[in-house]
Amino acid sequence: MTTQANCWGDGATYDYGALVAGLNQYLRLRATPVGMKRFRTLADMETVERLRRPPTGELMATDQIVGQARWLGYTIGVTMENLMGQQCGAVVGLAPRDEEFLSGERFHGVWYGELDGSAEHQREMSCASYGDYEGLVVSPLVSGRIDNPDICLIYATPGQMITLMNGLQYKNYKKYSFTCVGESACADSWGNALKTGEPSLSIPCYAERKFGGVQDDELLIALPPSFLPQIVDGLAALSRNGLRYPIPNHGIDKTPMASIQASYGGKF
Repeated sequence: MTTQANCWGDGATYDYGALVAGLNQYLRLRATPVGMKRFRTLADMETVERLRRPPTGELMATDQIVGQARWLGYTIGVTMENLMGQQCGAVVGLAPRDEEFLSGERFHGVWYGELDGSAEHQREMSCASYGDYEGLVVSPLVSGRIDNPDICLIYATPGQMITLMNGLQYKNYKKYSFTCVGESACADSWGNALKTGEPSLSIPCYAERKFGGVQDDELLIALPPSFLPQIVDGLAALSRNGLRYPIPNHGIDKTPMASIQASYGGKF
C-alpha cells in the first residue's frame, strides 16, 4: 500500500511496532493502541488490506468499531450507512451538525432535564468538520494496515494516563486542558483531536462503556501520531530517573523524605 499523508499533512514514516512496544514497556497497557483514519471516498477506503465491514443492514455504534479494533484486533471500516445515527457520525465528520442534531430533542428527558440544556450539549460537542470524508477505518497501530492515521487512541488507567502525560510533557512542556461534555464524551477525545490536532483526554461515557467495551477504570486519550515518539522518549527519560509505572505506594503514615531524596537528590 502506498504511504499517504494523514489529514494533518503528516507523511512521516513511524515505526508503530517500536512505539507500541515502548508504550507497553513503560505503561503495561491492557489493550492495543489503535489508529483511526478517514478516507475521502469509499473506493479509497476499500484499498485497505483485510478490511472488515459490518454486516449489511446491521447498524453499529462508532464505539463498537473502536472496541473491535482494540480488543479483537480487527481492521474495520464504516461509512455513515453502517452507523446507528447522526450522533455517531457527526463526531468523526461523517454526518452534519444540522438543525435536528443541534435541537437536543433526542437527549432531552434522557440525559438532560431541560431542552435548552440538551441543545447546549449538542452545540458544545467538539466534532470533526463535515463534508471531506466518506469512510473511516479503525485498526491496531501494529497491524500496518492504515499508515499515518489521523489520530491514535490509547486507553489507560488513571495511573497509566498521568504517567503518559508526564512523558508527553518531559520536553517542550505545555499545559493541557481537557473538556467533559458528559454523554457523547467521544467528542472530548476523537472529535476534539480530529478538530484541533491536539492531544485530547476524556472520561469515556456511558455509551462507550456499554457498547464499546471500555472498562470501568479506563480513560482515553486521542492524539495525532506525531506525538507518540515524544511520549515514548519522555517515558524512557522518566524511567531512567526512577519515575516509573506502576507507581509504588510509599505509605501514608511515614515521612516521604526518603522517596523525595531518591527522586530529587539535594533539591529538597
